Amino acid sequence: MLLSRETLPKTIPDVAALDDLLCRPTQALIDDLAKVDGDLMVLGVAGKMGPTLAGLAKAASPNRRVIGVARFSDPASKAALEARGVETIACDLLDEAEIAKLPKSPNIVFMAGRKFGAEGDLALTWAMNSHVPALIAQAFRTSRIVAFSTGCVYPFVPVDSGGSPESMPPDPPGEYAQSCVGRERLFEYFSAKYQTPGRLFRLNYAIDMRYGVLYDIASKVWQGKPIDLGIGHVNFIWQGDASAQALRCLAHCTTPTKPINVSGHETLLVRDLAAKFGKLFGREPVLVGQEQPTAWLTDTTQAVKLFGEAVVDTDQLVAWTADWVAREMPNIGKPTKYEVRDGRY
Repeated sequence: MLLSRETLPKTIPDVAALDDLLCRPTQALIDDLAKVDGDLMVLGVAGKMGPTLAGLAKAASPNRRVIGVARFSDPASKAALEARGVETIACDLLDEAEIAKLPKSPNIVFMAGRKFGAEGDLALTWAMNSHVPALIAQAFRTSRIVAFSTGCVYPFVPVDSGGSPESMPPDPPGEYAQSCVGRERLFEYFSAKYQTPGRLFRLNYAIDMRYGVLYDIASKVWQGKPIDLGIGHVNFIWQGDASAQALRCLAHCTTPTKPINVSGHETLLVRDLAAKFGKLFGREPVLVGQEQPTAWLTDTTQAVKLFGEAVVDTDQLVAWTADWVAREMPNIGKPTKYEVRDGRY
């Protein structure tokens, strides 16, 4: 069954059903991938979003070779990918000699990076977020490269501005986001040098039931914990929609590479989202602090023109999340830290 608004389930019963839903393609994704010839390799596939993207690619293009590359310190992630028909290769992307042994796939989705715990080892953060991209950009100079980035490369903007457009110069707080600017600049440099087509995928908050801004807010309402309104406005997008847009970018690469913002098209108030969960749970949210006049927000006009609006809208995401949290279903144990204003993760 293809993914569409008409085929969305009312509830997601368990983790297996969630993973299957995340890997269900739309017709638009199938059509765009059909425009792109050759194998597809996902570098850094074992992160939070990588298994969804690789599994979705295989489901949308079952006759294509899809390869997932990571260190695979957790054997379960390797097995789960292979169960979906994704080939796996163990590789340390900090090792240039290991990179040289990888197949020269014509289509690369680069997802490797370091955010959580970034402040604990800033040298490693810069190595993963800036040095590794330089190695990959040179090793795969003849491929298309869609490189995951983040909306955190932008400065904070007024909450009524509609968000940062791609034309806004990066100027972020904190070394994590600064290292992500480094990642983009190195992909830009080598893309221009070698005429490598690509896209810089500036993603703001991909969410599923186990992780994300909505899970953070809903779980605090459910548990009666305070919700800080310091960052009082957010964008987010269903992880399946974000993965589909990343894959579709392979058919919309530019030479040299250019950024594209990806998130939900709405600016949403944390206060309002908490109130929705409070109503569904029959519990009064505990709100602390006050909304600031600025936040990390992106303008997704360009992505909406290319891909249309996300299949899964905010109301559906709220309903799914409330149901998941109320049943005390699993989470991955990593808060998004969306409320952080100093860029320290």
